[in-house]
Amino acid sequence: MVGERPYWRDVGTIDAYWEANMDLTKVVPELNLYDDVWPILSRQPQLPPAKFVFDGDGLRGVAVDSLVSSGCIVSGAPVRRSILFSKVRVSEGRLVEDSLVLPDVTIGRGVTLWRVVIDKRCSLPDSFTAGVHPDEDKARFHVTERGITLITSSLLGERRY
Repeated sequence: MVGERPYWRDVGTIDAYWEANMDLTKVVPELNLYDDVWPILSRQPQLPPAKFVFDGDGLRGVAVDSLVSSGCIVSGAPVRRSILFSKVRVSEGRLVEDSLVLPDVTIGRGVTLWRVVIDKRCSLPDSFTAGVHPDEDKARFHVTERGITLITSSLLGERRY
């Protein structure tokens, strides 16, 4: 729009990539994805809407201050200030917070994630924890200077076909 400052972010590092994405979870982000003047044009496949299941004490599928894409299912876990790309599956869990989860990720039962970036097609086993103890994470994953934990299939020991 006329007179407004153009949006631009350098996302050349993991920290900058995480920060730019987390900015989108704010109530009023610097980049408004809902601005009809600047539509998003993509070739995104048609997927079912995001689904949140279970509503009991200690077992509630919910997302707050988050963006959840089509095809996601959040089953009995809280998701806070996070972005779930398409077809992410979150099982009954403890917490996904301040995290960026790329497409086709499966998150097992009892998983805790805090300040992580999870690469596409990863499968996190039950009771998995990342981001909570950065020193422990450094032994098995890449942890940035700002404490963001990067999880990839190869770092998990998974093989991609």
